[in-house]
Amino acid sequence: MRQALRALPLGARAYVLCAVLAAGWCAAPAVRSQAAVPWATVALLAAVHTVGSRVRARWPEWCSPVLLAGAFLLPPAAAALVAVPGALLTRVERPPAGPRRAWRAARLSLAVWAASYAFAALRGPRALAALGDLGGGARDPGAPGFPYALAAAVAAALVLGLTATVLEGGVLVTAERRSPRAAWSAPLPGALAPYLVHGPAGLAMAVLWRSPYGPAAALLVLLPMYVCACGFVLYHRESAAHQATIRALVQAVDIKDRYTRGHSERVGRASAMIARELGMSGDRLEALRIAGILHDVGKLGVPTRLLRKDGPLTPDERRVIELHPEYGDEMVRGIGFLGEARAAILHHHERLDGSGYPYGLAGAQIPEFARVVAVADAFDAMTSTRTYSRARPVPTAVEELKRCAGTQFDPRMVRALARALDRHGWHATVTADAPQERGNVPADSLGPPPEASAPLVRAAAAAGPDAPGPSSRLSPGGPGGAS
Repeated sequence: MRQALRALPLGARAYVLCAVLAAGWCAAPAVRSQAAVPWATVALLAAVHTVGSRVRARWPEWCSPVLLAGAFLLPPAAAALVAVPGALLTRVERPPAGPRRAWRAARLSLAVWAASYAFAALRGPRALAALGDLGGGARDPGAPGFPYALAAAVAAALVLGLTATVLEGGVLVTAERRSPRAAWSAPLPGALAPYLVHGPAGLAMAVLWRSPYGPAAALLVLLPMYVCACGFVLYHRESAAHQATIRALVQAVDIKDRYTRGHSERVGRASAMIARELGMSGDRLEALRIAGILHDVGKLGVPTRLLRKDGPLTPDERRVIELHPEYGDEMVRGIGFLGEARAAILHHHERLDGSGYPYGLAGAQIPEFARVVAVADAFDAMTSTRTYSRARPVPTAVEELKRCAGTQFDPRMVRALARALDRHGWHATVTADAPQERGNVPADSLGPPPEASAPLVRAAAAAGPDAPGPSSRLSPGGPGGAS
């Protein structure tokens, strides 16, 4: 154990040791006053939690209602012991195993202790006693009713989730050197949401535990939780498979077209920024982000010599490259989870005035996703430094988008991107094909001014019709100059 701890950074070692000592201090009163602790309840709940953690080791949180039932039924010091055996016996996938088990036990012990303490402070045990009297005995008329007990249970469940998440963030900061913002801000909303369900489930377990039906009835609450856990794991496996498919396609495009390496991810990010400003969320927001990432997948069907050509394209070569949206649509036709993203892949080079390709759609005929991706695509093309041009500053790129709004781009999408950039800024690495050791140039408003005479004819198909203006060699009649 000592050698395993030495493998961790000094700050992480100190953090883990402090957590273990704090958990021991919280549980110490139960060990000291053994007579006052219902050890049979502690042992049974700990056994159920241990079995549940091993059965569904990849998502042990499915049995969080067991921990919450312990927090509701037991004093805080005794409740802190319920999670310890399961945490110590659950399989650890990455070394060092000893410190990881000790950390997991300390983290869960402290979280359950905090939840039990919060439940007691909210007079939850008194409300639970009244709810648990299902045998027809006299009920305390002054005891809180079910709504109060439910509110106390949900509050305690949120305390458990918040404590566990905050403690986990500390490990990410000390052991993995993540920034505090990345460690705590992003995970909190998603981490706390399941506990809105776990709280009532834990309360149901505690009520049935104290009822004449006993612990056997209480354990039935775990059956729907286990079914949900199985569905949750399957969903995440499917999601991981989707992400792997997307990554493989993007990497294939990046390998083939070295001039636009990283462009796909940045277009996906800019598309998501626009989508949020338009009020999109959930599945539509994710679909639009994927649309931005995959918008150029059709370049896999374009001859590499055209994508990397240094001189101007002939009309025939240009017509070949203008087929890449249709190639892309054919490539992703069998990927059912893309949904609306397919429309963006096919139509992101259409123009509002009808002079785009492949079908010359105009105005509202162009799908919404395609109008979003068109703006994000052009913005990144203008703000990226490549071998043939320096990045334009963000304000300059936005002004160019506004100038072309109404003819090439949807003005609503341009305004949404401008608002998002004002609010969040744009911090993307560019220099798509430069070696990493040379460093990248940030494409932000403080970046270097573009060269006034930078010829974009060397872009070949890599830049394609991304950027508006004279540089748009592939877009028919690009605004600001002949194509």
